[in-house]
Amino acid sequence: MERAARWAGFAFYDTVPIHLRGQTTPTRLEALAEVRLFRVTLFDTEIAFSAPDFLGMLRLQARRLDNPDLARRLCLVPESALRDYLVRAAAPALVDGARQNLTRRWPCAAAQLELTVPARNIFVGLALALFCLVLLAPHTGEVWLLPVWALLLLGPAFIRLAALGVSNPPRPSAKHPPDPAELPIYSVLVPLRDEAHMVPQLFRALGALRYPPEKLDIKFVVEDCSTATLEAVRRQLGDPRFSLLAVPDALPRTKPKALDFALPLCGGELVVVYDAEDTPEPDQLWLVAQRFADAPDIECIQAQLVIDNGGENWLAGMFAAEYAGLFTVMLPALAKWGLVAPLGGTSNHFRLATLRALGGWDAFNVTEDADLGVRLARRGHRVDVIALATLEEAPVALATWMGQRTRWIKGWMQTLIVHNRRPLQLLADIGWRRMLAFEVLVLGMILAPLLHSALILLLLARLGLGEPLMDSDGLWSWACLIALGIGSGSATIVNMAGLVRQRRFALLPIQLSLPLYWLLVAWATIRALYALARSPFDWAKTTHRGVNRTPSGSAVPAVGEEMPAIAE
Repeated sequence: MERAARWAGFAFYDTVPIHLRGQTTPTRLEALAEVRLFRVTLFDTEIAFSAPDFLGMLRLQARRLDNPDLARRLCLVPESALRDYLVRAAAPALVDGARQNLTRRWPCAAAQLELTVPARNIFVGLALALFCLVLLAPHTGEVWLLPVWALLLLGPAFIRLAALGVSNPPRPSAKHPPDPAELPIYSVLVPLRDEAHMVPQLFRALGALRYPPEKLDIKFVVEDCSTATLEAVRRQLGDPRFSLLAVPDALPRTKPKALDFALPLCGGELVVVYDAEDTPEPDQLWLVAQRFADAPDIECIQAQLVIDNGGENWLAGMFAAEYAGLFTVMLPALAKWGLVAPLGGTSNHFRLATLRALGGWDAFNVTEDADLGVRLARRGHRVDVIALATLEEAPVALATWMGQRTRWIKGWMQTLIVHNRRPLQLLADIGWRRMLAFEVLVLGMILAPLLHSALILLLLARLGLGEPLMDSDGLWSWACLIALGIGSGSATIVNMAGLVRQRRFALLPIQLSLPLYWLLVAWATIRALYALARSPFDWAKTTHRGVNRTPSGSAVPAVGEEMPAIAE
């Protein structure tokens, strides 16, 4: 830009001078990414600052030749400097948009409006009442409760078993990227908070992405209060693919609010979110872009998350199997059936126009991915799953795992409440088949581990007291044993099937301990119910340790290939 300014006859500044007065906020906030010129007042004189593209530079030079006075009223700056100034100037509007866009576009789907104190308390009360009724049904002998009991305990199990019949989608067959002219601009959003130690790993992983650099816009979205992380990112900047957005400190302090702050500054046709610990396949972006181009009806594509430290301890191994079952068994089946797909919190790719039309992410939902999956379904948008891997790290400490799982379950509860406040409208949006599957799956995620754990503890108590497992009439006793067998068995089989599809056979034996794992999930559910009532919008931050991954093509496996060795 400095050389171009000298060639065109304009002054050049590395940064925009501070303390300037002028109107820099565009009429439409979504147009902020397209702004390349703004005017300010300097000593009562109007001055324009610009960061033109190539053709814009040619036009400016031609206009200066026709009007030499233009050189005194226009200065050129690097595009990064122009963006930094615009973000600072428009920060209040960006924060307001991050918090309010969804409520303005779709108020009936916004947790900020729908998660009232009565709604939360009623849900907690109903969930506990339903849990008690289902748990006590075998002892009260109420036969009328059997259908409800079976639906909650067996419904999710039958969906899981049916999903086993859907194969994992084949890996994209293209070997070489297309002509760069055929690829769209891709925006990559990386939200960070208090993760300075993860920044070098992230720069290595994202720097290895094989995508035309002139069409790659990687934005690190960092909370302003996270000063160490801001400094860590600034030290790594220099590559024009990377930029930094500092998000002003404002409630709610959530990942989706930070993403919504950055959304107006995305200038590409496609956008993807990566988390601090992610290492995506280097070819993921252009293969997803080709999939979007081949299927214009697809609005969101979920890449498959793969846990790479599953062999570190029992907790990480169970977590890795959960991810394997979700991303290689359940999500492909839900996508094929056209049901509501609970997206992963990362590696989900969107058409930018569709994401903006939906109102972006819900800044007040602590499991924004699940909520966004429901809103995509309610607008009739198709979601697909692609067999491309993104490596992630599983929690290995119980406290870290418990905080993350509590937040996830609280977010599922938020999503269930928000989208069921107007059940008839939900039914009209997605139809009875998808609505029934949505209710069964989400209620199952919330209540099934709690119910299964309680039933196991009751059976163990009967054994400890010397009582027979089977009652005299046998109906409810058989129902309990069958429900436990099918529920726990189906979850175990799905997780094992996912591990087999990833060829991670070493983790198969420990999956037989799933009932013990569900005891932890049950405790997280109890914590989530309490948190929903007391602090619904608090975000429990997951702490990542980071791993020493080599971001080469061979380091990130195709789904179904053996996992590489990870250097600790």
